[in-house]
Amino acid sequence: MTEMLITHTRPELIPQLVELQIVCYPTLADSSRLKAVHFESHLRLFPAGQWVALDGERVAGMSAGFLYTFDFGQPHHSFDEIIGYGFFTRHDPQGQHFYGADVSVHPDYRGRGISRRLYDARKELVRQRRLRGIVAGGMIPGFAHYKSVMDAETYVARVVAGDIFDPTLSVQIRQGFRVRGLLPNYLPDSATDGWSVLIEWLAD
Repeated sequence: MTEMLITHTRPELIPQLVELQIVCYPTLADSSRLKAVHFESHLRLFPAGQWVALDGERVAGMSAGFLYTFDFGQPHHSFDEIIGYGFFTRHDPQGQHFYGADVSVHPDYRGRGISRRLYDARKELVRQRRLRGIVAGGMIPGFAHYKSVMDAETYVARVVAGDIFDPTLSVQIRQGFRVRGLLPNYLPDSATDGWSVLIEWLAD
C-alpha cells in the first residue's frame, strides 16, 4: 500500500475529479456536480485552495474552495450562487474566510483519515494567511433515512447532541466545526430535499 499524499491539484488530474463527483454524489442533480470546466477555473483563480489525496496517481479524495468574506448577518444562500455556478467567480483574494465548496473521498478509501487530512490542509492555509476561519454549507446525507419521521431542524439538533451519526456533519463537528444554522434549498439533492447546514470553523 502506497502512502497517501495530500498535494495541490494538477490539471492532468481533472478527469479523475470529474469521475469522483459522480461516484460521491449519485443523488445530486447533475447540474450541481463540478465538471472539468469548473475545475479548470478553480486552478486559474485560486490554485492554492485546491487539494487532492493521491494513492500513487489515483485520486482518492479532493478538496476545493475559495476566499470570501461571509456575512453571517445574511446567512441564507444557495450552493450554486455562492460558488458562481461552479466557477468560483466570487473568489476574493482579500476575503477573510475560506469557503469550502467540496471535500470528497472515494468510497474505496473512506475510513482512512483522508477527509481529516484535507480539512487540515484547509486549516493550515487559513492560519498561514491569518484568515478568520472556514465556512461551508455542510451536506447531511444521513437525513435521507430520517426525513419521514423528523424535520431537518430536529435531525441536525440530534446530530449535534451526538444521538445520531451523520456521515458528513458528524465528521465536520469532530473537526471543530460548529453549526450556525440550517440552509433550505441549498442543493438540489433528492436524498435530503435540499437541506444543508451552515458550518464554521474559527482559526486559533
